[in-house]
Amino acid sequence: MASDSPAVQTRCPSGTVQNMNGSVFLIGAGPGDPGLLTIRGAEVLRQSDVVLYDGLCNPELLAQAPQALQICVGKHGRSRIWTQDEIITEMVRYAKEGKTVSRLKGGDPAIFARTAEEIVALAGEGIKYEVVPGITTALASGSYAGIPITHRKYASAVALITGHEQFDKSESALDWEALAKFPGTLVIYMGVTTADAWTNNLIMGGLSPNTSVAIIRRCSLSDQTVVRCKLKEIPTILGSGKKTRPPVITIIGKVADIEAHELQQFSNLRPLSGQTILVTRPVEQAESLAKPLRELGAEVLIHPMIQISPPEKWDEVDHVIDARDHWDWIIFCSQNGVRFFMKRLYERNLDSRALNGFKIGCVGAQTANALKEHGIVSDIVPEDFSGEHLAQTLIHQSSEKKFLIIRANRGNNRIADLLKESGADVTQVASYQHTDVTNVCESVLNRMKQGEIQWVTAMSSETVRNLHRCFGESLTFTNIACISPLTANVARQLKLEVAAEATEYNSRGLIQSILEAIQ
Repeated sequence: MASDSPAVQTRCPSGTVQNMNGSVFLIGAGPGDPGLLTIRGAEVLRQSDVVLYDGLCNPELLAQAPQALQICVGKHGRSRIWTQDEIITEMVRYAKEGKTVSRLKGGDPAIFARTAEEIVALAGEGIKYEVVPGITTALASGSYAGIPITHRKYASAVALITGHEQFDKSESALDWEALAKFPGTLVIYMGVTTADAWTNNLIMGGLSPNTSVAIIRRCSLSDQTVVRCKLKEIPTILGSGKKTRPPVITIIGKVADIEAHELQQFSNLRPLSGQTILVTRPVEQAESLAKPLRELGAEVLIHPMIQISPPEKWDEVDHVIDARDHWDWIIFCSQNGVRFFMKRLYERNLDSRALNGFKIGCVGAQTANALKEHGIVSDIVPEDFSGEHLAQTLIHQSSEKKFLIIRANRGNNRIADLLKESGADVTQVASYQHTDVTNVCESVLNRMKQGEIQWVTAMSSETVRNLHRCFGESLTFTNIACISPLTANVARQLKLEVAAEATEYNSRGLIQSILEAIQ
């Protein structure tokens, strides 16, 4: 039975959602940067069965809901925009099926997001709902452009204005003359195609054509742009047929006249702003590189070129576990080697005590840290994080010693070769499989061809080879950053130009090499 008043979403004491006959969450996605989603928004997305999202929402937010059916309700210029009735029908349908539905909207649901219509429809169907606020784009644009929307000297009031009113109105509901006299800051939403009209209305209403303006496009994203101009100049920048495309926020008033050097701008604090970087690590490890890149301002695309999986059979690993007393040293070549080997050890009802009495070496600090999570401290970690350096360190004590090397099913044999040359007995075992990803994302390929991806990261020789196979000549439109000289040499052998090469062979070193290259 329909309710006479809006329903309130109930929650369990633990904060988890009660999924009683379905429910809907109207979530503000914020202005663009995925880090600006609220904690509550992320919490709800992780519990959703269905996510209906606007084209203005950053697709990276969908990583919060990998379990959900994800439906885009339209992206400006790229796909058909769903009507409001279609969106409401879909929300109601899934909620009546008993599903938890999230409706993800750019900015804040209460600001020009048609949330009121959705609430009325949901309440009329007796469907429980909750509105989850988000950071509204008007306020974020000021912060990210270095413009105070309010200022004790210049603006004690703010007006949020739609530049695109309901299409079937016979006349504007806005009093442009009153807005022209407004004693504060005007912020125009969705005013790109109608810029000529609202600019003229403000000037005709008495606002000086020389009023200062800031036009912010793609607020908080790596390619955010800020154009400062005068009110009369807006039609030369915005409007039908102009190059500036949505999403755009326009800030009008004295606050937009504050010199940029007076306030530290967002882009100066994030040195990778404007850089789009393709992370090619396996999906399980991609975020460890993607997150610090985002924090430095980059737009990050994730396209794994390598897939990590357990071996098809555990026979060889089981054999060395059973015969573990045979070796003097165990060498772990990677974090994945540690992860899969220890997992198998636990599956055999053993634990880290099974490695008691061995000397242990690790290639790289990250591998050593992965081992430390299991309560085991490595005896040797080379300073330059390379396998070759580890082998050189061990050569003087390797004669007639028995070494077990835990590694991937492929990769270079330099550690084993050097140890064997010094008289060691070496056994290599693959604790995981390292295979190429062959499916290429068309949108990533197209962006690379158009020069929209400034950097591609290569974390191994196998990654470089697969990048070359999958992307071919398109790699000439981007810059390649390699994690080590070995990886860089493979790239050069494939006639690829290396623009950045890490001197510290880990994610931190790779990022540093990119920062140095763009300075």
